[in-house]
Amino acid sequence: MRIVVTGAAGFIGSHVVDALGAAGHEVVGVDRAPGGTHVRADLAETVPPHVAGADAVVHLAGRPGVRRSADPATWRDNVEATRRLLAACGNVPRVVLASSSSVYGSATRPCAEDDETHPESPYGHSKKEAERLARESGLHTVVLRYFSVYGPRQRPDMAFHRFFAAALSGGPVPVFGDGSQARSFTFVDDVVDATVRAVTADLPPGTVLNVGHRHPVRVDDALRRIVALVGGPSPAVTRTAPAPGDVTRTWASTERAARLLGWTARTDLDEGLRRQLEWQKNA
Repeated sequence: MRIVVTGAAGFIGSHVVDALGAAGHEVVGVDRAPGGTHVRADLAETVPPHVAGADAVVHLAGRPGVRRSADPATWRDNVEATRRLLAACGNVPRVVLASSSSVYGSATRPCAEDDETHPESPYGHSKKEAERLARESGLHTVVLRYFSVYGPRQRPDMAFHRFFAAALSGGPVPVFGDGSQARSFTFVDDVVDATVRAVTADLPPGTVLNVGHRHPVRVDDALRRIVALVGGPSPAVTRTAPAPGDVTRTWASTERAARLLGWTARTDLDEGLRRQLEWQKNA
């Protein structure tokens, strides 16, 4: 298959490109970042012609993160870029779109795909709108709601990367809030596995799937595990107020992904953290 991957230079996108290539597919990566072998394009302005003739498109490009999502660029990069991309897909047989657990808001129980969505941040609202565009596009779309992805190549602004960097350097560990927030932390290899399966699986148009670990873990518990892995004295913790729109808990129901993709998150947090530490020490 000839598969176009947007956001190909990003944290998840680079892993997806590697996995699809290893599986024997012809992969065309698209990203607005300079460098690499990908096609350079800002999708909010122009969509490269490679998209129209693809067998599948995996749309991972966008502006990530809750904390800075009040910036108007979030809507531009997550909604307007998605609108342009979908319009350019023409007769592409399958479009896989990355969404986020942020569309649910704070969870009090496992969130299922048919639950009402209550985003609490501009980022969550932008992902909800991108889902609407996909649903109404007339294309064969599959929406994947990713939950708190971590692992090798994680961006420096993300929590585990910051925690490891501080623990390794002996500096203070920056934590937003009191650490009681819980997340369905999901290892990147598991996320990539679900994404690759979604490209070829027999799925009805408009399928929405949660891609997350079934068991939420508190942020302060994750930090304790990181400190134990790094070793040495416990670093000081500096706490700042939670960012507006930062939910108290994410919690993934994954029965649908298990049924339709044969997928479940297989990497436990300790193993995933060990692998991220190994990468981060050598990056």
